[in-house]
Amino acid sequence: MSHIVVAIPGLDRIAGAERMAMGLAMGLHRRGWRVTMLALSGSGGSAATQLRDAGVDFLTLRMRKGLADPRGWIHFHRWLRRERPELVHAHMPHAAWLARGSRLAASVPVVIDTVHNSYTGGPWRRLFYRCSRWLPDHVTAVSEGAAASHVAAGMVSERHLSVIGPGVEVDRWRPDAQARAAARQALGIGNEFLWLAAGRLVPVKDYPTLLHALARAPGATRLLVLGVGPLKAELEQMAERLGLKRRVHFAGFEPDVKRWMQGADGFVLSSLWEGLPSVLLEAAACEIPAVATDVPGSREAIVDGQTGWLTPASDPEHLAAAMKRLMDTPLAERKAVGERARKRVIEQFSQEAALDRWEWLYRKLLDQDRAKRRLRLMAWGSLRRRSAIEA
Repeated sequence: MSHIVVAIPGLDRIAGAERMAMGLAMGLHRRGWRVTMLALSGSGGSAATQLRDAGVDFLTLRMRKGLADPRGWIHFHRWLRRERPELVHAHMPHAAWLARGSRLAASVPVVIDTVHNSYTGGPWRRLFYRCSRWLPDHVTAVSEGAAASHVAAGMVSERHLSVIGPGVEVDRWRPDAQARAAARQALGIGNEFLWLAAGRLVPVKDYPTLLHALARAPGATRLLVLGVGPLKAELEQMAERLGLKRRVHFAGFEPDVKRWMQGADGFVLSSLWEGLPSVLLEAAACEIPAVATDVPGSREAIVDGQTGWLTPASDPEHLAAAMKRLMDTPLAERKAVGERARKRVIEQFSQEAALDRWEWLYRKLLDQDRAKRRLRLMAWGSLRRRSAIEA
């Protein structure tokens, strides 16, 4: 079976893109592919151990200065020439740039990269994508919104673009009464409504809007925030100013999001933009109703009014109203919302269905590459025979 490289900037901190890439790597290995997970920087931490335990090779380039570190490029090129993988699949911009640039120095039959959100970045990122559009064989996006924004910016050719969203291990992400009780006991929560938010503490997640919305919600409400980032101290101070110190807990990085998801009553996402948030799909798989901002990606994960609720971005008043609506929903009806959400994930976003789509794309591109090579060999052979006759 072909050797595939799944490349990612790093695995020391795990978010949606990293979980998607790891799930893809381990799923492909289960299906018989040889897979190497490549990190540009860091050690990989517990994620590297998890990958190796699952049979996936792990390699880190330990680049210290981002893409400006020449040692990482040299290491990667030597590794490519030695191992000769058939396909490199890069996730997120820095890994995409490494894969595209390396193709100029080392022969890789097929290169793919994936865009993970609708944000197209600054002028330099857009320029690089435009100038290097010819290097990858194919580009995928995790959502229609992410695809549309990159096509509109001229960063991706629509002709060589597919939308393949993240997959959820629905047998793993599921409701569990015992896990729910254990999580709530660990947090010291009784009958209070527990909201869960997960994601890096960075401006795009717009946690200030969430905190202002929570301040408008009833007092018997708690919020657990999983994630790290540069805004942690600022957000903790804001929570204290809003009188939320006892109601909000910033838990930091948490490798096991599932157990807290299973203990929550609702999931909330206040982002300014997204790709297709894995956390919304995982919440749905656990039958946890969600409230999220109505931005590209999130609106593909939630059917408004049926599997959750959507609200305008940067609007704490409307976010608070949607949160209150969910909290006021009778338990039986709330349970029905969660069941519909899980059913939709099983039908449209299961990991096995996503792996089927990835395998189909990989085989198609690999077959196309082999056909091109055969044609080149035939043309070269014909040219040699003609030269011999003329001589």
